[in-house]
Amino acid sequence: MFISLSLVLLLVLIPISLYSLNFLSRKNTTTTTGLANSGNTRKLPPGSSGWSFIRETVDYIRAGQNGIPEKYFFERVRRYSSQAFRTSLFGESVIVIGGTASGNKFLFSNENKILETWYPKSISQIFPSIENRGNQGSPKRLRKLYPQLLNPDSLRNYIGIMDSRTARYFESHWDKEVNTNEKIIITTVYPLVKKQSFSLTCFLISSIDYQHEPHRVHELYKLFCDVHKGIISLPMNFPGTQFNRACKSSKLIRKEMENVFRQRMIRIQSHADVPMQDMLSRLITLCEEDGGLDETFIVDALTGLIFGASASTGDVITLVMRYLADFPDVYDQVLKEQMAVACSKGTGELLNWNDFQKMKYSWNVVREVMRVATPVPIGFKMASTDFWYDGYFVPKGWKLCMSSASTHKNPDYFPDPEKFDPSRFQGDGPAPYTFIPFGGGPSLCPGKEFVRLVILVFLHHVVRRYKWDRALPSSDDEEHEKLVFQPFPRLTKGLPIHIWHHERR
Repeated sequence: MFISLSLVLLLVLIPISLYSLNFLSRKNTTTTTGLANSGNTRKLPPGSSGWSFIRETVDYIRAGQNGIPEKYFFERVRRYSSQAFRTSLFGESVIVIGGTASGNKFLFSNENKILETWYPKSISQIFPSIENRGNQGSPKRLRKLYPQLLNPDSLRNYIGIMDSRTARYFESHWDKEVNTNEKIIITTVYPLVKKQSFSLTCFLISSIDYQHEPHRVHELYKLFCDVHKGIISLPMNFPGTQFNRACKSSKLIRKEMENVFRQRMIRIQSHADVPMQDMLSRLITLCEEDGGLDETFIVDALTGLIFGASASTGDVITLVMRYLADFPDVYDQVLKEQMAVACSKGTGELLNWNDFQKMKYSWNVVREVMRVATPVPIGFKMASTDFWYDGYFVPKGWKLCMSSASTHKNPDYFPDPEKFDPSRFQGDGPAPYTFIPFGGGPSLCPGKEFVRLVILVFLHHVVRRYKWDRALPSSDDEEHEKLVFQPFPRLTKGLPIHIWHHERR
């Protein structure tokens, strides 16, 4: 059987880099495990530990490479006959609780009570300010300010900009090629939508404009791509590794965000014209009202906003285009809905907030895409105190794992879970805590509405302009397109398509 390079690296390098971490983890839980075995007073969930962390991590990555990360969790639920179980992932002792509606509810409702946010070492090393701040001060302030920055009232100001700039993007990047050919192949949709969503995000957040500074946006895009790849790589900080490039790129991003903030403050203090509509200006105003400006805080917020808003948006749009190609009847309904919205507008009139309330079916399609290909398949928290869950003891300091992927593929919540069916979201939709692509509770993604608007604006333009089909069919053959999770979902070929204007066919 062919073993990919990533699996070889896992087998060879993980034992060296993570043995000490795993040893300390086992050492810290020896007393608890001993109590569990004597009198059964503190019984840990069933599962594996010790050197099994190598096998467990490889099994999880292999399931993701096969496009079924949920399989890892389903197999262990059956093996241990328990929805809560113990395992080891990426060198950490982990107790899996999420994956069911009750488990997800427990994790979300106990955030900041008996649970706290935890970041894998790869993230805390790429973004050192996360680790240096701990869980005090700045994170709490960010949780307070982000919702004010990204609430519907604030986002209304950006809809017209999203609409006009997305239309201009299609005119300058897609129409030019499509107009010269009756039928063409765009080799990879993914880079096109990724760059578009990134450049739009940069402009809305900090007014960095691709039209005037294409080189600056391009360089930032490459840096953020390096960080994105590094977060999901082995935390080996050696020259030439993805992780090393991510650490270097993170430092360069921080310097650029510092320059953006300082230049903005110079313009404000000199009473020069400033782009009052972008999020940076709004963030500065909110910070002044909330206790004063702090450059470190603003830089962290800017970096988080750009990364969070652009990291998965391009992935989701690419997958939406894939499923619209695979299901022509779904495409036709989306087109009908978007044409109705367009026909209700006057000549040259831009989209507004009310128009998005008319895009219910389109958003149901996006939600079904996020169900079958969950943007973030797993998440982690940490126990801030000892507690009990479902008859099992969870020691302080242990990591808790939530599996969105297995929740979304649970047949108890979604009958025939492999079937693509946007009608699942009609009416009241799924039961609470069963559809969680944006998390929940205090950790609910504050950018949820921002992402929704960006995706729907893109859909509004692309379906009214074009029809497309896939250039490569789905297949187990490596030469064909496959959906994989590494650990985020992506199409191995980036979605090559044939595309044409409606009137051309």
